[in-house]
Amino acid sequence: MNDIDAWVWWLVGAAALGIPLVVTAMPEFGMLAVGAVAAAVSAGLGGDVVVQVLVFVAVSVALIAVVRPIANRHSSQRPQLVTGVDALKGKQAVVLERVDSAGGRIKLAGEVWSARALDTGRTYDVGQEVDVVDIEGATAIIM
Repeated sequence: MNDIDAWVWWLVGAAALGIPLVVTAMPEFGMLAVGAVAAAVSAGLGGDVVVQVLVFVAVSVALIAVVRPIANRHSSQRPQLVTGVDALKGKQAVVLERVDSAGGRIKLAGEVWSARALDTGRTYDVGQEVDVVDIEGATAIIM
């Protein structure tokens, strides 16, 4: 096998590793593909098979060791923009109809919502400002 064949095979291997990257969305395949491209470069520069394999392993392991923890850290962070009912949690509302543990009505974000008190012994009167603690279905839980 001559040097040209070696670098071509490494590029074929890189392309082959790109297929499961696209299909499974596992970034590790992309890191292995980059390692194969680095091995192709070393083969093109005249490195023997041992050097090519060492370059492939070193680059792939280095990328996995460095990039993977960063990607995991970013994927575990909460999104910056909260939407839907999650955006309503922590907002203030105004009581429209008396609210207790059985229910009532509030005005939240310009809309009328059914609501119930978080504390079963507490009641909220008309006009009182309350905080939305949670949303269960179409009912706001307030305190």
